[in-house]
Amino acid sequence: MKKINQFLIALLVSVSVFGQEDNIHQRSSEYQKPDNPEVLEKLDKWQDQKFGMLIHWGLYAVPGIMESWTLCSEDWIDRPPNISYNDYKKWYWNLNSVFDPVNFDPDGWAEAAEAAGMKYVVFTTKHHDGFNMFDTKQTDFKITNGPFQDHPKANIVKYVFEAFRKKDFMIGAYYSKPDWHNQDFWWDKYATPNRNVNYDIREYPEKWKSYQDFTFNQIQELMTGYGGVDVLWLDGGWIRPKSTVNDEVRAWGAPIPEFSQEINMDSIAEMARKAQPGLIIADRTVQGPYENYQTPERRIPDSKLDNPWESCLPFANNWGYVPNDEFKSVRSVIHSLVETVAKGGNMLLGVGPTPDGIIPLEVVKKLEEIGAWLDVNGEAIYGTRAMDHYQEENAYFTKKDNQVFAIVLQKEGENLKSAKWTNNVPTGNKLKLVGFDKSLKFKNENGEISVVIPNNLPQHLKNSPALVFSFKMK
Repeated sequence: MKKINQFLIALLVSVSVFGQEDNIHQRSSEYQKPDNPEVLEKLDKWQDQKFGMLIHWGLYAVPGIMESWTLCSEDWIDRPPNISYNDYKKWYWNLNSVFDPVNFDPDGWAEAAEAAGMKYVVFTTKHHDGFNMFDTKQTDFKITNGPFQDHPKANIVKYVFEAFRKKDFMIGAYYSKPDWHNQDFWWDKYATPNRNVNYDIREYPEKWKSYQDFTFNQIQELMTGYGGVDVLWLDGGWIRPKSTVNDEVRAWGAPIPEFSQEINMDSIAEMARKAQPGLIIADRTVQGPYENYQTPERRIPDSKLDNPWESCLPFANNWGYVPNDEFKSVRSVIHSLVETVAKGGNMLLGVGPTPDGIIPLEVVKKLEEIGAWLDVNGEAIYGTRAMDHYQEENAYFTKKDNQVFAIVLQKEGENLKSAKWTNNVPTGNKLKLVGFDKSLKFKNENGEISVVIPNNLPQHLKNSPALVFSFKMK
């Protein structure tokens, strides 16, 4: 059995590293602005935060594989050849009997996120596999029913939210609308050919009603028993009203059933906002009143977007913990953050704790380095908004009232001697290099701004991932 498990894990890790690109949540092209004043106020505050941490953590951390998806029988998924599908599902779901994160350290997570300059968190309360990271009363398939149940912090979500709340983070609850462990979603009477409910809802309306009640009750638990929540982050965009399935959705390539997989978002939103006034709801890809901001995944849009949005990017190849995964460089993360903010969005960086409950030291170190850049240059990121002229070659622009920031990216080993841009013309004849104690003169030749970068830059600016110039504009 031990050899079989080792074989499973080795093969599944390879699937984890390469399979994720085939399952990207596309961004819907339409946006409906909320009309609730409290939601609009909180959405404006959320847009000021700019940088958040997305934490995927669940059963999949135990073998260190891609989150949930190996349970799904779609063409892009691969599984070991010497185990039946049903036996594989039993093996996966039985991981709850060994998931025992004895080093769970939510305060350490929050400290790492704070050190990175992050301002909000989104935590997976439940992924598609149906394993709950909170003490839900709707099912026994949960972290508080297993080897971790006697730990003083067994109710994981409670302590994650508390730790980040103490750091004044905005709190986001990730919740998967599909639940592959639930018999009212994947019924054992039938095969499970894909990600959708595996029976015809039109023939078994009472069974689907039971699933709707289950979903409502779980979200109600999260909204009423875990303190203040700012964002309800709903994943699984294929669970949607049939009326919202258009050519854009069909182009994603995911299987679409003939019936509507509606979980009654009107009732959920009304209940959730009664408990959490002003709650932002991100019903991913389901354009309409409950997609309060859009969530392009693993990419940054090609151009500026005028509505609220958030680019979801994993720090490594995978969202959750996978041994020996390859992490992005600090420089590339900072460049992505700059580009995202200049185009009007927030960036949500995915981090996966280990099966025993800590954020890997390699990740912590990189987060600290990102934070060191933001300690110097954060004024060009936090609380800013996009400009009409937001990019020019290696320069991106943000603004805060009449204060403008030109953020000039530098490649590894590059020490720029000058910076140039057009259109965004400073008032007066001087500007500031953020982190440098003297104002700099610039030239304006027919609308082209050029500034010489001093040779005597302090150490923290030499070969910085990006240099920030600050100036006023009328």
